[in-house]
Amino acid sequence: MPYIFLSVTLAGAFAVLLAYHPIRWEPFSVVTFFTAWIAGELAIQNIVWQMAATAAFGSFGAFRGWAGWLGVGVAVADWAGLIGLAVSGRRAANVVNAALDEVRSDTFPVPTGRVRPTWGRWWRVTRAFPLKGRAVKATRNLDYWGDGHKRHRLDIYRARSTPPSGAPVMVYIHGGAWVVGEKREQGKPMMFELVARGWVCVSINYRLSPKGTWPDHMIDCKKAMAWVKDHIAEYGGDPSFVAVSGGSAGGHLCALLALTAGDPAFQPGFEDADTSVNACVPFYGVMDMTGSRDGSGRYGQGLLKMLEKTVMKTKFSEHPEVFQNASPTLRVSAAAPPFFVLHGRNDTLVPIEVARTFVAELRAVSRAPVAFAELPLAQHAFDILASLRCQATTSGVASFLEGALAATRIAAAADADPLAKISDVVSESPM
Repeated sequence: MPYIFLSVTLAGAFAVLLAYHPIRWEPFSVVTFFTAWIAGELAIQNIVWQMAATAAFGSFGAFRGWAGWLGVGVAVADWAGLIGLAVSGRRAANVVNAALDEVRSDTFPVPTGRVRPTWGRWWRVTRAFPLKGRAVKATRNLDYWGDGHKRHRLDIYRARSTPPSGAPVMVYIHGGAWVVGEKREQGKPMMFELVARGWVCVSINYRLSPKGTWPDHMIDCKKAMAWVKDHIAEYGGDPSFVAVSGGSAGGHLCALLALTAGDPAFQPGFEDADTSVNACVPFYGVMDMTGSRDGSGRYGQGLLKMLEKTVMKTKFSEHPEVFQNASPTLRVSAAAPPFFVLHGRNDTLVPIEVARTFVAELRAVSRAPVAFAELPLAQHAFDILASLRCQATTSGVASFLEGALAATRIAAAADADPLAKISDVVSESPM
């Protein structure tokens, strides 16, 4: 028993070590992501169950001999590391607030100070798994294309007790490397928080590879956005303010959607549909699809090979324009909407260099604000569980979107009445 206990504590300590010092090269990056993600986002929960397990091992004699006591020492060091990870998650609010400070202005009035979570209360953080709750009403599996395809469906989330009217809208696009994923799996903490603040949220599915071939994924996202613009008023939403978000591959798709409004290559048969958005919030998105060392960071050619075989189904050497046109970093323009890019510094699936390059390119040309939160010790997928870090980033996103909403109203008021006061417009914000 002492040796079994020591082995278990060493495994836990190794997971914590990976959270601080991730292995970034293949084939270890995926394993590193999963173990470090569980350790980092569920740090407090890990301490609780490990303490309970230690007590259980002790009752069976695990502390007899040097191996057992060494295991105790390893466990204590493990718990200290987990406390550090929990503190880092909590301090993510400081990083997010600093990012918002950089874009706050009279014409983009992001609220000052920390935004207290409405949905993400402390007891939901301890539970971690984001369940909808009775206050949120879900309308599921609406066909946004009208062809009956199971991947052409979306869900709408809104408040149950006080149905919204003219509410701002968030469209969420799930990730999964363009090959897996489902609309009910990701983005829930952010969507539930926004619903609690009076928003209407939409989560969409889209065709996946290998059955789907690029740009099927993007075309579906554009069609879903066109449906939202045409129909969301029936569910209490305001089509004049629609934001878009997503994580990983969804971060790529939401960013590309935001940067290519009206692009006929992504809107075949509905070229005249309005697919523009008022704000974009990509989480750890894949912003370069060319395999460029500068744009893709450390994963380089590994991504390109997967895209060639499974998603694009063509060689970069034969059709480089397909990969270039699919890369948000190469589609930035002065007309881009406001962006808030969030990325973990310890991400082993989409390296932080990807976000840094994208943000630098976007800031160089965009007329709109570009906020960037580079989160210490954060892995990929940090926004899926209702963790301390997720609580901080979700609250920050709510503040950013409030600023974007107010900025849109300020611009509209200025067009209607050049003498309108900014303070009067901002005071009308519903958040």
